Amino acid sequence: MNAAPLAWLRALKDTARSGLTVERASLTPLIAVRGACGVGVVVGLALLIGTPQLAVSSAFGAFASGIATFQRSWRPRPVLALAASAGLAISTFLGYLLVGWPWAFVLLLALWAFLAGMAWGIGPTSGVVAAFNISVMLITVHLPASTLGALSHAALIAAGGVVQAGLIVLFPIRPWGERREALADALAGVADYARRLRHDPMAPFDPEPLIEARSAAYVTPRQARRRPRQLHGYRALAERFRPVLASLADPVVGGAPMVGPERDRVRELLSAAATVLDATARAVRRGERVRLPDQALDVLRVPKSGPVLSGPARRAGLRLIALTDDAVEAAQEPVEVTRGGVLARVTWHVADREGRRRGFPDRAPLVDASLDGPYGPDPEELAAEEAEAARLKETKAAGGKHTPAAGHALARERHLHMPTLAGLVPVAVRAFRRELHWRSPILRHAIRVSVVASVGYLLGNALPPAHGYWVPLTAAMVLRPDFSRTYERGVGRFVGTLLGVAVAGTVMALAGPGPYLSAALAVVSVGFMYLLMRTGQAITSICTGAYVVFLLGILGTDWYQTAYERAGLTALGGVLAMLSYALFPAWETPLLRDRLADWLAATGRYAIAVMDAFAEPAERAPRQVREALLDTRAARQTWEQTLNRAEAEPVRHRGTHSPLSRRSASDAQSALVTLGRATMLLEAHLPDREAPSDPGAVDFSAALAPAVAAATTAIRSSEPVEWGDVHAALTRWWDQADHPPPVALRTAELLTDALDDLAQAVTPRDSSGRGREPHATGARTDKS
Repeated sequence: MNAAPLAWLRALKDTARSGLTVERASLTPLIAVRGACGVGVVVGLALLIGTPQLAVSSAFGAFASGIATFQRSWRPRPVLALAASAGLAISTFLGYLLVGWPWAFVLLLALWAFLAGMAWGIGPTSGVVAAFNISVMLITVHLPASTLGALSHAALIAAGGVVQAGLIVLFPIRPWGERREALADALAGVADYARRLRHDPMAPFDPEPLIEARSAAYVTPRQARRRPRQLHGYRALAERFRPVLASLADPVVGGAPMVGPERDRVRELLSAAATVLDATARAVRRGERVRLPDQALDVLRVPKSGPVLSGPARRAGLRLIALTDDAVEAAQEPVEVTRGGVLARVTWHVADREGRRRGFPDRAPLVDASLDGPYGPDPEELAAEEAEAARLKETKAAGGKHTPAAGHALARERHLHMPTLAGLVPVAVRAFRRELHWRSPILRHAIRVSVVASVGYLLGNALPPAHGYWVPLTAAMVLRPDFSRTYERGVGRFVGTLLGVAVAGTVMALAGPGPYLSAALAVVSVGFMYLLMRTGQAITSICTGAYVVFLLGILGTDWYQTAYERAGLTALGGVLAMLSYALFPAWETPLLRDRLADWLAATGRYAIAVMDAFAEPAERAPRQVREALLDTRAARQTWEQTLNRAEAEPVRHRGTHSPLSRRSASDAQSALVTLGRATMLLEAHLPDREAPSDPGAVDFSAALAPAVAAATTAIRSSEPVEWGDVHAALTRWWDQADHPPPVALRTAELLTDALDDLAQAVTPRDSSGRGREPHATGARTDKS
């Protein structure tokens, strides 16, 4: 790795600008007020029945619990509040027992900080909450004066989490709102995709809303029993719409010409499907009934004059009609149909016992548009259902009571299972083991946090100010596993702390509030922090700085001296954190080739799984395609995250392997997106199990599998990529094909073109800057 001074200046400038940026975010004032009330209730009770020190401890417990509930997590909010407060209470008590022995406390701090850093391997929420608990622990361990006092402080910290959790349970505010938003965004994203396909059959599609909707679908068994009906089946339908829409619009795979009556019919179907999806998204978002215009339903029928489309396009059109019907049926309630005109009127359609609604298009025969699709149910949903069946069987065999509720357990809707906190322990252990290698950014982050927290604590104790713990506190809060977020948070936290201390110090100097008024001002500050938490690090730090100054006012100490000390020590902690990343980095740039190879391997498995369905329809595994698609999305998401972080780094790769330039990375990404899109088009035409085997697909799939494996190795080692065997198999397939060529062959042509583009993008450059020609053992075929 080599970092030029100009590159560092550019990177520092960009990260500083990002750290001071105020982002537009949707505000949730009612939720912020509820969280602030939790802090206010705990602080007020502690002031009435205890000491100011107890009030400050309880304030930090409720504050930390509130922070946890605002994280981007799909786990129940009360559970997050209780887990955060319990962790902080245990840390505070253990820390107080050892704080009298500096070296013992430093060892405990190093271990706690290492585990907090490794918590990022479980997920961002775990990492953020663990880092925040380490920071708050550095304050709370200095408040008690005895072991019994430490127990009291720990109990009050835990009580703060109980209060926050109780308020969430007693005053729920849109308890399913975030999940509704995620699902509605996925449906609206597919609707927007359908509209763009009317004018651009090659329109790109961002799978992020579908990934987010899948994450939101994970629920506990208790949540599964209580979630609204609208959150049951729409996610699977959104997944099924995308390949059908793309296949219908594509002129190569679908076969509808770009001009003529067939293309007009395709545009009508796409527009009607978008209308149905938008109406469904609106109903899910608002918790209302589905309202559909009758014009869309009229389009979603086979014309009375006869079918306009033919071939693959007609099959895709019939499946789209069936899917839109399923989108309405998934509502499980009456559907409102609005009829325009001079005398506008509304009619209600209720499904009969067979699921049909009068006035709605009947499902075409032999068209599989069920919620699971042709590749079966979700693997995790199916596994949960099988586990439930096994549990009921064991219960019955053991002589347990087989209640009617248990008997109908399998009749309930399937759901993606979210593990409990106890069930999360083996998940955390597996995550730790997975990250225990030297190239892991998570392990390097954990080591960095552990060393910086320990050194910062020793450095803070050696300085004259009495509150030297602000140095390791700031460093632990600033450090993140990647360069950009660490430096953004460092700049934003320093500037925000200065402004927050200045504003709160001015208020304290002019008003001179007592303990109760200082507590009220602290509650107001934390309320603003909860409200503006997602607008940026600088704004959050302003509110946090003011909150701490007002808490110091409760203690009656020389707040002005402590506040100004905090500003200086915060700056020192931020500099220490940023310096530690520069000395012990975890750069993402050298990982680009590995991430690209992982994406190619996953997309290749997806393409092979779809081709195998045409090669041997009777032998294909029902879950193979779906699992390969999920792996492809995960690999693409990892690649995009790595690429975005690498672009912000001030380094360039100087190793044994040729680096990927920005242009090469962009071209390779476009090629793999095209490869995934072509496979998705073919997925919409998966044959039935009774369909005959396609020898050309057998030959092509057999050539593609080893070629993809060799290409992934070549990309990792900066070697030329060649697809000679794939070209040869494609040529043989063209020679054997009838006219018109089958849809699988036309898609194989698109796949081969995308693979060629990928080989050109990742071709290593020679000393003159030109790319070396990849080896070729077969001619490129173009017989479309």
